[in-house]
Amino acid sequence: MAVLFQRDKRSGVTYAYESISWWDKEKKQSRSRRRLIGRVDPATGHVVQTDGRMRRAKAPGRELRPKGPWHAKRLFYGATYLLDAIGRELGLPEDLKRCFPGAYRQMLSIVYYLILEDRSPLYRFEKWGLTHRHPYGGDIPSQRSSELFMEIEEGAVQQFFRLQGRRRMEQEYWAYDITSISSYSEGLKQVQYGFNKEGDSLPQINLALVFGERSGLPFYYRKLAGSIPDVKTLRALLSDLESLGLKKVKLVMDRGFYSAENINGLFRGRLKFLISARVSLKLIRDELDKVYDGLRTFEHYNEDCQLYSMTVPAKWSRAQARPCKGGAAGGGAAYTSIFTTTSTGRQRTRRISTAG
Repeated sequence: MAVLFQRDKRSGVTYAYESISWWDKEKKQSRSRRRLIGRVDPATGHVVQTDGRMRRAKAPGRELRPKGPWHAKRLFYGATYLLDAIGRELGLPEDLKRCFPGAYRQMLSIVYYLILEDRSPLYRFEKWGLTHRHPYGGDIPSQRSSELFMEIEEGAVQQFFRLQGRRRMEQEYWAYDITSISSYSEGLKQVQYGFNKEGDSLPQINLALVFGERSGLPFYYRKLAGSIPDVKTLRALLSDLESLGLKKVKLVMDRGFYSAENINGLFRGRLKFLISARVSLKLIRDELDKVYDGLRTFEHYNEDCQLYSMTVPAKWSRAQARPCKGGAAGGGAAYTSIFTTTSTGRQRTRRISTAG
């Protein structure tokens, strides 16, 4: 059996025929029989099934059926198509390709799987990959995913943070917070006893995270020992931001990060910040007593937040520590901070925030 191609001079269409040769015993000569397979697509060169002028297809009750070894496959595409569009908008494939050129497609496929199958372990990726379209397109065995995680280097991670930060650094506020993750692990050195925010009587590991207040997207993370309190982690964050080359940063933090040392460090880095403080602090009490009588008025009521608020300027005098000589140098220069006082009907003062 052979496949022959013949061009129709009138229409210019090239047709493909299946030619079967056989021996005629009576006439003692070879014969051949041809059967039309289809026409050749001039763009792709593939044979497209046809039936002459489609006379058989027009006949009622008769349909063209594919001939030969045809394979059909169904894949779920909707969710991964949405993730593709989100990734392109955020620049994730481009940044991952620059940082992890040999494995970025596998990383994206694993990310898709973890998002769509958040309660399934990675060893079930094979079954998911057979029914879903994903960037890598092939199977990623459990052993390969473990090797992939081990191959990730810290330098490439920092480069990825740097690229993503530059895309969204303008007009963005970075919110910084720490969460504790309880663990039964006895092999991880960073799993230690500390202040467990969930109330579990277990050792924990702390995860520091920076994400954009406006975009809602994570930008930076760091694993910390479970025994380190929140207030002690800000120095490492400032060091990491400096190494990432980010200077025009605006940070938002809760009162767990408030301390005179942290405030001084933020001012030294010339960073803009918004941080909560305790009402019991003398600096806060002095400013609160000055404005409290006129706080609960209509002009100071915020309908969106349903509370009373007022903004007043105050002075922050920095004292720079000198451990080599002992004591501290006086803070001759004065820094202007903003104190926002809020109040509700049930509680005299709900929150005090400072911003530099």
